[in-house]
Amino acid sequence: MSEREEKYYLKLRTKMKKWLEGSEGSSNKWSKYLLWAPDLFYLMWKLSTDPDVPKKEKLKLLGAIAYFISPIDLIPEAFLGPAAYADDIALTAYVLNSLVNNTNPEVVRKHWVGDEDVLEVIQKILKVADQMVGKGLWQKLKGKIV
Repeated sequence: MSEREEKYYLKLRTKMKKWLEGSEGSSNKWSKYLLWAPDLFYLMWKLSTDPDVPKKEKLKLLGAIAYFISPIDLIPEAFLGPAAYADDIALTAYVLNSLVNNTNPEVVRKHWVGDEDVLEVIQKILKVADQMVGKGLWQKLKGKIV
């Protein structure tokens, strides 16, 4: 991970942890999912440089990384704070699910730094993505990834 991405990861982790410890974050019904944001970002970055990941999947990962770090997306973090990472983690889970279905799942597992099984995390996020993001936005978001 480059210095820039590492700074982003650490900054996001600190921001998310602080938010989740506050009243707004601790009462947010999606807080459990939002807590995965830094680890999902880290995972995408590591996978985008892994030689075992097919080029087509790397392109999807790079698109999701760009969306993740962009200040301008469907649910902007600048206005809504950490709760706005819902669309970022939903898109990430969608891209990672594609990767898992097109490669050996162990490629994904070897880079995961989270506490729970990454394949279960992906499925948990996908199961609630349309509720977390909103059905219309979720369909639009999935359409961004080819």
